[in-house]
Amino acid sequence: MIPVEKEEIYTVEDYYNTSNDERMELIKGVFYDMAPPSRRHQRISGELFGIIRDYIRKKNGPCEVYAAPFGVQLNADDDTTIVEPDISVICDKDKLTDRGCTGAPDWIIEIVSTSNPAHDYIRKLNLYYKAGVRLY
Repeated sequence: MIPVEKEEIYTVEDYYNTSNDERMELIKGVFYDMAPPSRRHQRISGELFGIIRDYIRKKNGPCEVYAAPFGVQLNADDDTTIVEPDISVICDKDKLTDRGCTGAPDWIIEIVSTSNPAHDYIRKLNLYYKAGVRLY
């Protein structure tokens, strides 16, 4: 009999124990490397972040906005998934921790990579939908 190799399932703790030099997401126990963002990506992200932050401040809104890298554990009961959306808006401050966010943000913005659009358009979109993210 040949033993079946067990595929290792990683957890949120494994994610937090990785090197700060590595950018990655953990989805259903599997690590996905994230390439460094392009200058264009960073410009778009910075502009959107500033517009959203300024709007929330101007309206004295209860929400907080965070830019990547910012860890989001979409479901507190799932310790095998943590993502880093480009921009996250969280209105329930009880979801915020010293490490990031635990629970679905109210609004997530992804600036889609031309090198791997399926990661954002399919894999992450489905995660966000199932977790109850209101706007994507």
